[in-house]
Amino acid sequence: MSRPPSPRQSDASSGGEGLTVAGVFHQYAPFAWRILRRLGVAEADADDVCQEVFVTVHRRLAEFEGRSSVRTWVYGICMRTASDYRKRVRARHEVAPDAHLDLAVAPGQEDDLSLTQARSVLDRILDGLDDDRRAVFVLYEIEELPMTDVCGILGCPLQTAYSRLHSARSEVEKAVARLRAREEARTP
Repeated sequence: MSRPPSPRQSDASSGGEGLTVAGVFHQYAPFAWRILRRLGVAEADADDVCQEVFVTVHRRLAEFEGRSSVRTWVYGICMRTASDYRKRVRARHEVAPDAHLDLAVAPGQEDDLSLTQARSVLDRILDGLDDDRRAVFVLYEIEELPMTDVCGILGCPLQTAYSRLHSARSEVEKAVARLRAREEARTP
């Protein structure tokens, strides 16, 4: 499943009737994979963790009552699964190597390399945010969901979500400024 496409997909279904695991997987696997990556799952593990998400979907689909959208429900499963993953990784004391160090770049792929490096930088910056601020930032800034949907997914008041977003933006801006200062210091 490595690096699924990222087109926006509508969340037309809000009830549990007529849902199949295959249908949910087909519609939400790219979304789940992107969310897992942004919630701290290493790219090398993203396929396996995404599979865990849809195993949970399979086990719990009959319990889905339609009180939220399917997208919201899948996001909640992603959040819990990513949190469990991060706990397991910390317990193993693994240190993931920088992705850009292992890349072999063929001529003409400079843009791909730049994009890969930018994603790696974003992942490191997001790793510095707590789960609440990270979730709001990912859903609002990266997934471009309306703030009312973000509040519904996270189960927090609108003002709290905006406060978390403001704090996350500030931290991201500070991290980017530090990176730029390092880059300028290296440039002769």
